[in-house]
Amino acid sequence: MAKEYAIKDKNAGIIYQSDAFKAEADHDVISLSDTLELWVTKEDALQSTIEDLKVQLQEEKEANLAKEAFLSNMSHDIRTPMNAIIGMTAIAQKHIDEKSRVLDSLDKISIASSHLLSLINEVLDMSRINSGRMKINAEITSLSDLIHDTLTIVNPQAAAKKHTMTYDFHDILYENVSVDALRLRQIYVNIINNAIKYTNDKGHITLSIYEEFRNSQLWLNFVCRDNGIGMSEEFLGRLFTPFERAASTTISKIEGTGLGMSIVKKLVENMNGTIKVDSVLDQGTTVTIELPVDYEIESINTDALQNKHILILEDNREICKNYADYLGSLHVPYDIVTSSAEAITLLSEDAYSENPYAAVILGSSYESSGTIFDLATYMKKAREDILIILVSNDNWEEIEYRANRSGIDRFIPLPFFRKSLINGLNEALSLHSTSMEEHSGVDLSGKKILLVEDNMINMMIAKELLKVTNAEIITAENGQDALDRYLSSEENYFDLVLMDIQMPVMDGYNATKLIRTSKRNDAKTIKIYAMSANTFAEDIAKSKEAGMDGHIAKPIDVKKLMNTLRKAF
Repeated sequence: MAKEYAIKDKNAGIIYQSDAFKAEADHDVISLSDTLELWVTKEDALQSTIEDLKVQLQEEKEANLAKEAFLSNMSHDIRTPMNAIIGMTAIAQKHIDEKSRVLDSLDKISIASSHLLSLINEVLDMSRINSGRMKINAEITSLSDLIHDTLTIVNPQAAAKKHTMTYDFHDILYENVSVDALRLRQIYVNIINNAIKYTNDKGHITLSIYEEFRNSQLWLNFVCRDNGIGMSEEFLGRLFTPFERAASTTISKIEGTGLGMSIVKKLVENMNGTIKVDSVLDQGTTVTIELPVDYEIESINTDALQNKHILILEDNREICKNYADYLGSLHVPYDIVTSSAEAITLLSEDAYSENPYAAVILGSSYESSGTIFDLATYMKKAREDILIILVSNDNWEEIEYRANRSGIDRFIPLPFFRKSLINGLNEALSLHSTSMEEHSGVDLSGKKILLVEDNMINMMIAKELLKVTNAEIITAENGQDALDRYLSSEENYFDLVLMDIQMPVMDGYNATKLIRTSKRNDAKTIKIYAMSANTFAEDIAKSKEAGMDGHIAKPIDVKKLMNTLRKAF
């Protein structure tokens, strides 16, 4: 059938028509612009529609096949950790009196639960993105903290497969950037986890982060390279398609939803960034993510670092180079050693020097963490006044108790940049100096403190903290109890009241008002401080309105508590 069509102008009429073009009633109209129309035969229009429907049908078939494969994989992937959770729970119950067996079962349950949660989260994230309910919430974030948190999450998986992880985080000048920290960490974790999963044991993964300006816009660039199994060109074309996986779970033994990269791409695009993936089958993969970010310029404080001598124990060359660059540029005197024996020798000889070490920096990369804690304990016994700072990629929440018990005073996470290192050291030295003064200067011998607290655990903690002041501590369990004890005592018997706010029978506000309005001579002069978890500005204002002299926030900061007590007397 010959093609039959005509081009018409709505004002001028037919501009061009084929020889076979007939009456207008037998034709369909397709709008070209405001004034031009293309008239075609209904037969041609129908044929075009059929072809479009065939393409759509094929796409729907492929999408349905992908979803069927996804559901099949997910059925297997969800059942795997569920079986582990159920099975290890049964084993723990069976061996409830065997601590080691129970702990081993709990560890495996925790791992399986985390994996199951990640599968569910990816499905929910994809649902939120597709429905338009996922929003990007950018706020000023410490890049050092964000990277540290990311590495804390991925390092255990990398260690389990004995991968070598190397980092290139140089030339970071703007450490406080405006990003959605939660989503950016999710992107980085997903990319790195993929590199870990799809790289055979004892592989090599390199992570790079650098900044660059393009037309006055700061870009944060992230690159992850691995020498893993790579991807074919054919699969690269489908990499960001939801539910796609390079191989089935039963073949690759690698579990997942097939949604990870699709989620990453959508998140990156929502952040106005770009993602690029280069890969060669059996050779490895490189993922590059570039994001435009706003930044905040923060000053570097070096006041407490002036004339302070620092001893550094670290054997990682790259980290040592950073110390040399950052401390050297500020002319801060330092010594770097690579073994604990050298560190102890220098610290022992240091007692006779004109400028003794003010702080020791311990890098946990050179030896096991257990040795670090033992070394810190030894150093603290040798020099009670020495400030010990741990610089590590460890999860501080997991090691904080042991670290504090061993004498470690401060923690600076890896990776550190110029500002995070200098400001961290400066703050640690400043607080350490203040702490030494505060702890040695508070002696409340002969003073009586009325501690009002309804929570027995909180009361026990407060009594323990106040023990070092040598004051006599009298307790009351609620506001009415406190008021009764105050009114039944002799005038000027109590020197200070530490008053909780939310309590049964009578709260701290009313108890304070009734003390202040009593007819006793000491009603206006007795010191009353709120000691409460209500720490908003309006809570503090309300405490003052009730007649309190100050506010101490919970959880209690020992240094602030001691400083408040010193000012009270």
